[in-house]
Amino acid sequence: MKLVKIDTKNVWDIVKLKVRGDQSNFVAPNDYSIIEAYATVSSGYVALPFGLYEEQTPVGFVMLGFGSIGEAEEPKIANDSYCIWRFMIDERFQGRGLGRKAMEAALDYIRTYPCGKADYCWLSYEPENKTAQSLYSKFGFVENGEMDGEEVVAVLKL
Repeated sequence: MKLVKIDTKNVWDIVKLKVRGDQSNFVAPNDYSIIEAYATVSSGYVALPFGLYEEQTPVGFVMLGFGSIGEAEEPKIANDSYCIWRFMIDERFQGRGLGRKAMEAALDYIRTYPCGKADYCWLSYEPENKTAQSLYSKFGFVENGEMDGEEVVAVLKL
């Protein structure tokens, strides 16, 4: 599994990736996320969108962040921490262990500290998304009691 920067060569392949219908309330569509990444970077903050590739095949999307982006509902952990802002595996590729491989690849990248040293990585998820909670907890993410809007925040010590 590898992370590939979103560019003019792969953006439409990544935009086409979708989760199952019953998961659509848990993650924003990739086109929305890529637009949000552009707006975030244009505003002087950090957003790092990547396609997730198994061999040469795009199978998912991840968007990472670093530090605060100045939103009122941001959890306190956002300051000087990495964030896994979006994470998805296309419906055609689910159930093959690719989510685990993709999370390993994302965390390996974060641990290169591309935006500077940090002690923590955080993410958030809908409370009813038990599949996400299970995956994240296997990597050591622990709920810290904070909320990001309506989502539960979980934190990993890097």
